This record gives sequence, C-alpha cells and structure tokens, in this order.
Amino acid sequence: MNWDDTTETAPGDPERLVGSVADGEDQAVEAALRPKDLHEFVGQAKVREQLDLVLRAARTRGAAADHVLLSGAPGLGKTTLSMIIAAEMSAPIRITSGPAIQHAGDLAAILSSLQEGEVLFLDEIHRMSRPAEEMLYMAMEDFRVDVIVGKGPGATAIPLELPPFTLVGATTRAGLLPPPLRDRFGFTAHMEFYEPAELEQVIHRSARLLDVETDAEGATEIAGRSRGTPRIANRLLRRVRDYAQVKADGVITRDIAARALAVYEVDERGLDRLDRGVLTALLKLFGGGPVGLSTLAVAVGEERETVEEVAEPFLVREGLLARTPRGRVATPAAWAHLGLTPPQGQPGAAGGTGQQGLFGA
Repeated sequence: MNWDDTTETAPGDPERLVGSVADGEDQAVEAALRPKDLHEFVGQAKVREQLDLVLRAARTRGAAADHVLLSGAPGLGKTTLSMIIAAEMSAPIRITSGPAIQHAGDLAAILSSLQEGEVLFLDEIHRMSRPAEEMLYMAMEDFRVDVIVGKGPGATAIPLELPPFTLVGATTRAGLLPPPLRDRFGFTAHMEFYEPAELEQVIHRSARLLDVETDAEGATEIAGRSRGTPRIANRLLRRVRDYAQVKADGVITRDIAARALAVYEVDERGLDRLDRGVLTALLKLFGGGPVGLSTLAVAVGEERETVEEVAEPFLVREGLLARTPRGRVATPAAWAHLGLTPPQGQPGAAGGTGQQGLFGA
C-alpha cells in the first residue's frame, strides 16, 4: 500500500518534523497505513527497482543518497517514498513544502540545521520562490550556501558549509521545474497511475491494518472506483467500512461496497458529484460543447481552478472530455455514461462523424 498527502505547515512555520502529533483521527489512521519499506510498497515496480539500486549503492559507500525527484499526480505515493528513503538510509527526515519557503532565509534556516545524511523532503517543489530556488542550486551541488548579511552596497555574503544530505523533491507539475534545478537531481522518477489489481492489493493490506473484513469482490468494487490512486482507494475503503459497520454486519462485499459508494455519490467509474456536475452541465446546458472553462465553472458553481485541476484531468484520462482550441467538448463516452443521446452533429450522434463537434466547423 502507498499513498501520499499534501504536506500542511502552520502559518509562518516553514518546516514540520516527522513524529509530531497528528491533527485528527483521519491523519493518524492514514499514517498507520503507510508502508515502512520498499518491500511493502505496492505498485510502481520500475521506480522501486531503480530506487532500491540507488539506496543500496549509497549504503555500500557509506554516503548520503543522491538527490531524488518524484513527479506524478497527487496521491500516488511521493510522500510515502520519501519516508521510505529515510528509513532505508537509517536517517532522520524533515518535511517542508515549496509554498512554505517564501524567502531564501527560510531555506537557509532549514539547510543550516540539517544533520549529516538527513533527508529533506520538499513537497510541491515547483512552487518555491525564485530566490530560495537559486540558493538551492548551490546547496544541492556543493553543499554550501551563501548567507547575505546587510543590505545595499554594504551587504556581505558569508559562505556556510552544509553536511551532505539528500533532497527529495516532489512535484505534480514537473514541467514547471527550471532545467538547472531538475538537472541537479541524481535520480528522477515519474509515478504512474495504478492498475485495479494493484489497488486491490492496497485495499486488502489496508483492510487488515484497519481490522476490517473484506472479500475479493468487495475489494475489486472499491478498486474499480478509486481512479487509479491509492489515496482515494484508502479513503473509499474507510467510508465503505463505516457503511458496513452501521448498515450491515461489518463485512465488505461487492453489494455492500456498491451500496455504500452510491451513498457517497461515487459511481461505477469513479466519478463523484463534481465530475458528474461538470459532465451534466457540458451535455445538458451546452449541448456537448465546445464551451470555455470559465463558463463551465460558473455553470457548476465552482471555481475555475477547481474544475481545471480536480475534475478535468480525470475526465480527460477517462476519455469523457476533450480539450480543444475552441473549448471543452464531451466525447461519445460521456453521452453514453450519463445515458443521454447526443444531438445531431455531435460526436456519437446517429449519422454524425463527430469531427465537427470535436475540432470545429
């Protein structure tokens, strides 16, 4: 099992040490579900094999591991892998995030307090401020930072030597990383979405840790609605567990899982309320498109960023929505999924070619 979650930091606090008291029962449960080593980590076989070689070689040399960059969609295991890297290297780990580092001084304070061999996990590294980013170049390559004292012509740069450390950067948008930063990572890996069979392994493992009984068909039902993401699989498992304990005998079967997920508005393809709202507006209000993103967001009562970053990537990946130069367009699969008949001239309409609806007149 594996998953990761966005690092939360208190306002004004650029770092958070692992082992602090969890905020809420859900965080405590999620932390307990994390695998502790590469052998427990399900999925990402190629990444695990490559990372295992990197870590074993570093242990053999008695040196800190190379800097690691992990990219991929949220919930695929980037935070978990960072913790596993620290555990495999028998090193402490410090967690922070790009948005929390607004000034070079914030980063200098963190770097100067690192121990030799320590792992620094920097989540959403692409959102770090430019001055801090430039300071990170030298820290990663030469294990040194220049601390500026004073302002104006009288400012002085004081070099500060750093102990060897391992930076693990995580990003959901690798394309936003500048090449000088990306090139300083000794190992880069892209996390892929999970196959249903892998998610079933995640669910069975989590069910054992949560002391929940689930049969094979129940795990299959949950896995099929988890959008290829372990974090979502674990969340749905906990909600189905609640339903099974309250409405049934506590055992998760296919029927119980389907009924529970219907209550939580997650359909058989994993679409939730927002996803279906976007598709329904696109089909019923705009005839399948094309329609602009801002207009679509207003129609569903959500922010533009929410539609673009939360709903749209999954709908595109499922082949239910297409992005075109003229706007968002529904595909034939979207009409079929909602049980609607496309109008003449739209993709999937009787006698229609579908080319005009997707790519314009």
